[in-house]
Amino acid sequence: MTLTVLAFATAVFAQTPVTPNTGTTANTVTNTNVAPDNPNAGDFKFTEETWDFQNIPQNKPVTHDFTFTNTGKEPIVITNCQASCGCTVPKWPKEPILPGKSDVISVTYNAAHAGGFNKSITITSNAKTPTKVIYIKGTVDAAPVEQTTPEQQPNMMQTNPK
Repeated sequence: MTLTVLAFATAVFAQTPVTPNTGTTANTVTNTNVAPDNPNAGDFKFTEETWDFQNIPQNKPVTHDFTFTNTGKEPIVITNCQASCGCTVPKWPKEPILPGKSDVISVTYNAAHAGGFNKSITITSNAKTPTKVIYIKGTVDAAPVEQTTPEQQPNMMQTNPK
């Protein structure tokens, strides 16, 4: 009985830590970008993590396949790939990638606006590093402007057409 009362009293009178400068309750922050320490977890090994399209024509979508290998001891399951803008669309394997096997993440960029670009694609998975970022970059060359007026206006005053 005494032990139960002591445990209850300890729980009731326990203090919540207060930060010294603000007087607010301190919160414990956990880093969600780090997987639990699993030495066997799958791991990405990309052929390249940045692809430079260099100069590409405007209004012509371009695609690059990022090839990777699972160098860990357990399968990698990719749960999401999120591009930094709507002009970039990633496609990723939905099936687990077994240890030692390779696959691709295909990234298509819609070159709608002229000028330089630098986009990121964030990969979320169960790998050792659960959040991985790959990049595409390049320069979009402006499309030639089409002439919409006739080169030579017909002479409306001429009575004898040639």
